[in-house]
Amino acid sequence: MIQIGKALISEEIIEKEFVCNLSACKGACCIDGDAGAPLSKEELPILERIYENVKPFLTKQGKKAIEEQGLYTKNEYGEYETTLVDGKDCAYVIFDDKKTALCGIEEAYNQGEVDWKKPVSCHLYPIRVQDYSEFSAVNYHKWEICDDACSLGKELQVPVYKFVKQALVRKFGENWYMELEKVAEEFQKAKNNNKLP
Repeated sequence: MIQIGKALISEEIIEKEFVCNLSACKGACCIDGDAGAPLSKEELPILERIYENVKPFLTKQGKKAIEEQGLYTKNEYGEYETTLVDGKDCAYVIFDDKKTALCGIEEAYNQGEVDWKKPVSCHLYPIRVQDYSEFSAVNYHKWEICDDACSLGKELQVPVYKFVKQALVRKFGENWYMELEKVAEEFQKAKNNNKLP
């Protein structure tokens, strides 16, 4: 583990490579799984504020799920997450003409309708951040639906932390990210010199 500020970081985010390959996975992370995207308490009022502007971008099923369950739900651990349609698709998912799943919130953002890109947890993926009272755990999340993203990352030689740079800066700040870059460079140098297993 690496520590920067109050964040404990898994070495996997430096070692593993990753670049989303939407043409291969069709945005499966928005429609697979049995839980919504994690939301922080700070994000709930943002969702409430922007929803009316996001609503026109959503599918009929998504809007219906939100009307019935609310803008977000709480899981059995008391954590907030995005609402699901029939326990599967994220209620905020939309599809392009190639049937690729995209984020309705991000589409509203791209078209200048809202000032919030999407939940930080989605923006950070494949990094998962668990906030505790004293520190944040920053880990790489392996999911077989992202195998193509791992292959593309390897081919393009893009480590996870570089792929999600914008999201990490959004979560932890520019200075924190610059520190991470320095640590990553040292880590790679040491590894290349066979000082690390």
